[in-house]
Amino acid sequence: MATYQGDKVSTSSGSAEGGKRLPGYTLDEKRRAALAEVDSAKFSWFHLKVCIVAGVGFFTDAYDIFAINIASTMLGYVYQHGAGALATNQDLGVKVATPIGNLVGQLLFGWLADLVGRKKMYGIELMIMIVGTFGQTLAGEAHAVNIIAVIIVWRFIMGVGIGGDYPLSSVISSEFASTHIRGRLMTAVFANQGWGQLAAAIVAMVIVAAYKSSIIHDDPTVFPHIDQMWRLLIGLGCVPGVIALYFRLTIPETPRFTMDVERNVQQASQDVDNFLTSGTYYVDPDASIERVQAPKATKRDFFAYFGKWENMKILIGTSYSWFALDIAFYGLGLNSSIILQAIGFGTPDKSLTGGLKAYTNLKNVCVGNIILSVAGLIPGYWATFLLIDSWGRKPIQLMGFAVLTILFCCMGFGYDKLIATPPAQKAFVFLYCLTNFFQNFGPNTTTFIIPGEVFPTRYRSTAHGISAASGKFGAVVAQVGFARLKNINGNNAFVGHIMEIFAFFMLTGVFSTLLLPETKQRTLEDLSNENQEGFIKGPAEPKQSPRA
Repeated sequence: MATYQGDKVSTSSGSAEGGKRLPGYTLDEKRRAALAEVDSAKFSWFHLKVCIVAGVGFFTDAYDIFAINIASTMLGYVYQHGAGALATNQDLGVKVATPIGNLVGQLLFGWLADLVGRKKMYGIELMIMIVGTFGQTLAGEAHAVNIIAVIIVWRFIMGVGIGGDYPLSSVISSEFASTHIRGRLMTAVFANQGWGQLAAAIVAMVIVAAYKSSIIHDDPTVFPHIDQMWRLLIGLGCVPGVIALYFRLTIPETPRFTMDVERNVQQASQDVDNFLTSGTYYVDPDASIERVQAPKATKRDFFAYFGKWENMKILIGTSYSWFALDIAFYGLGLNSSIILQAIGFGTPDKSLTGGLKAYTNLKNVCVGNIILSVAGLIPGYWATFLLIDSWGRKPIQLMGFAVLTILFCCMGFGYDKLIATPPAQKAFVFLYCLTNFFQNFGPNTTTFIIPGEVFPTRYRSTAHGISAASGKFGAVVAQVGFARLKNINGNNAFVGHIMEIFAFFMLTGVFSTLLLPETKQRTLEDLSNENQEGFIKGPAEPKQSPRA
């Protein structure tokens, strides 16, 4: 371990070759000394700033993704002549567009963040998200234009921005965090997803209450005021994104990227001193740039690194675990209104008609989503926050997948009995809340954290993007499955079978977790499976100019 002693850098390993310093040995010491400072730093205002700036993005992500869960019911009233639900393919389109956009954004921004830098890309994804969200609120219809198709296009664009936020926020928070608080810092960032889901339900509830008298007196075949409501609900998702944009654009580059990818140890050491003492950073345009020889991201190096089973198995483990988890997480999260209605929870009385029935249905959908968030989703995140750095990532993920397997088996195979009577329906809702709790006190959180820790800096964002994109592929599979199974043997029968399918994927997640290492209290460099002694070979050799 390298440490600072006054103005000198020393290392516990001693000097090389009996006291002779090899070329680049001092630079290698300087790198390890800077990393040691980052890894051992106490929690500071700068760490809090990173957590808030990254967290607001995830708050916005979740709001924008899960608001459609309620908005799709509103769209059904407006564009399906008061039916209260979109046609199957329309509902599939508006719900699957964002996960497909996520998949594209995660792969694209994950690669770009490793290619050009975290700072240069951070904020661009938020701009795309804001534009895509605002575009939905202005969607219109004409003879040659279908409004649902327009919304689908805008939700795809919004999804690209949201997808870019995953690898960027993960690697930025992990690369700035101290080793002993890294798990809690990353969990606190990701936990804003729960607050975003809750905010979407609360905002929807407030909007429905504000428009109550208008809805009741609307023409039940048109519902012009519900048309205003869904636009307002989705459009308000721009607000936190706009607030966070300035801070995203002004966050510094991580010292790990500056050292290991830009290969500028001098600037990285200066950055570490600045943000640990004052929480700021400064790049001197006139300062000399001291490039070094270090492993460089190339196609050959990428395949050489992941060609080793010890590294490839981790990428397989992070990718498949996220895939299995998101099949259930998005299968439930984007369809909770359908499931609540299928079991009769909050379904309007059959005697109600017209606008009063629409109002009651929308209110019950909002209340149901608030209950699910408060009773399961949010507590699950913060249970993980309390234990992530002491218990560890792998035990939490294993426990989560195992418990979810049991819960989905109970809800799936016992579905008919659980919906037979009102008391049994309450038991179903309780089990449903437990699944939300153990998704977040389990693999939903850890699948985000582990890929941000276990790969080397030059591939960390790319590998996180691959893992996250695998998850969103699972979300797409879940949505298509819901759409195709929805009307088999009646509107309610499919729910039990869906739960049984979820149980199978949760079981497979147990086995993929076994491929992963435990990452708690270990430095990012240790987790990379690369030797850090002599990581820097020496100053970069100057490029020779071609002959005249």
